[in-house]
Amino acid sequence: MKLMTVKVKVALVILGGILLASAIGPLATPWDPLAADLSRALEGPSREHLLGTDNIGRDLFSRVLCGGRQSILLAVTATALSLASGFVLGLLAGYFQRAVDVVITTASNIFQGLPGMTLMIAVAGLLGQGVKSMLIAIVLNSWAGFSRIVRGEVLKLKQESFVDGLKTVGAGDFRVLFLHIAPNLLGTLCVVFATRVAQNVISVASMSFLGLGLKPPTPDWGVMINDARQYFRQRPLLVLAPGLCIVLLSLSINVAADGLRDWLDMGREEGER
Repeated sequence: MKLMTVKVKVALVILGGILLASAIGPLATPWDPLAADLSRALEGPSREHLLGTDNIGRDLFSRVLCGGRQSILLAVTATALSLASGFVLGLLAGYFQRAVDVVITTASNIFQGLPGMTLMIAVAGLLGQGVKSMLIAIVLNSWAGFSRIVRGEVLKLKQESFVDGLKTVGAGDFRVLFLHIAPNLLGTLCVVFATRVAQNVISVASMSFLGLGLKPPTPDWGVMINDARQYFRQRPLLVLAPGLCIVLLSLSINVAADGLRDWLDMGREEGER
């Protein structure tokens, strides 16, 4: 448990550092992340440019600092939209069952049966490049997972005695569902939400790398890796710097989510005692 605590603390420090850098990046960058200087293209690390410059002379360190803002914001937004839709549909499927459950569960099975990246590429390809199409693609790929988890939890909670007690005193189905069952799912959903954000950080970067998400010259990690494909042998940092940020952000969120799960489980066990 001590080792796990250390992991969580380290993850929170890394996560906090990345979030802080992304928040204040535009104010703290030594250079304009969009300013190009072809005369200084593909320079190595120096005092002026800590990580060197990219293929058109933009400061790599400044672009890395600013690159997380869009990725994090889009990942959180897409996950929140997925959670909202999956939460409502999962509640309805688990509580009312029968025809409602069949329709929603069948739809979620179909979406979960499709390869995630293939689905996102197809949707983004049909809707065109841009933030809106990327968000729609990620939501369509993510809502089913939330829906199935919520449905399973609702099926368990329906069997609890407090539900029968509420119905006995005349509480309606929607009152029971949204005011009494739904709040009991918040702990589980917080963990799932954090885990899904970590996955969607990679999804956003992947879509941008494929040219289906954010557009150049936006200082985004996925866009930066895409721009650096032709030059990574000459300047490996062009790929390694944004790639390492993506990996560290995703891993730190996952480890923090594991710590949150352990903490909630311990609280639940103490409550049962």
